[in-house]
Amino acid sequence: MNQSMQPENSFSFGKNWKNFLTVLDDKSIANAKESISAMLKIDNLTGIRVLDAGCGSGLFSLAALLLGAEKVVSFDIDPECVDCARRINVRYGPFSNWKILRGSVLDRQWINRLEEFDLVYSWGVLHHTGAMWEAIDSIAGKVANGGTLFMSIYNDQGSISDIWKKIKRFYNISPRFIQLGMASGYFYLVVIIKSISGISRFLPPSKWFEDIGTRGMRIWYDIVDWLGGYPFETAKPDDVIRYLSELGFAISTIRLKRGSGCNEYIFTRK
Repeated sequence: MNQSMQPENSFSFGKNWKNFLTVLDDKSIANAKESISAMLKIDNLTGIRVLDAGCGSGLFSLAALLLGAEKVVSFDIDPECVDCARRINVRYGPFSNWKILRGSVLDRQWINRLEEFDLVYSWGVLHHTGAMWEAIDSIAGKVANGGTLFMSIYNDQGSISDIWKKIKRFYNISPRFIQLGMASGYFYLVVIIKSISGISRFLPPSKWFEDIGTRGMRIWYDIVDWLGGYPFETAKPDDVIRYLSELGFAISTIRLKRGSGCNEYIFTRK
């Protein structure tokens, strides 16, 4: 694999995920499983071959296995992410049908050596490669005929997205104490906003933060991931749907995110 494909000043997702593993619990795993099955509208993945492109912590590869996937192949360009996935495999397995690799979605020679899969899963990954459309094209080629592509891409907010791109780049070139200050400030801002929202809707405190961690994440690690996530690209839903349509895919489900989050897409290869 060509290590130079990892962009300059890119965020070290693996370091964040290693910290996340210290708090990973059964509730997080259950939430990850639910997020997959709810979006795909199925109860299990029995008989399904899954490719987790940009596996991060490996949590969603684990969720796929626990949902009954026949086989899971996970890869990431970050060696610390690969190590995270292998640690999860040891902790909760080991699973003989889970293959964990280091590789880049932009390395076409490497990607071409992989087989095709019934489900290709890539959540919040492709917009961090520095070549988003090329990355989408690359993983689309790994979806078998009649198979499913489940991915998420940051919502394009125009000038707001441009501002966030500058913030993220600044975060990544800053010393550790500035990064910690930015993450702490953003954390308290989120807590204040959620609290005010909960109070204004007359919700009990236990309900104020219930939408955080619905995919198995934890608020602090999610914030670090968001602030540090660089390179950073965005796309309008119509552009994503048009691009995949030209590659022979039909949209089956879409979940749009207001603001700066990820739009989720389920495509089927015709």
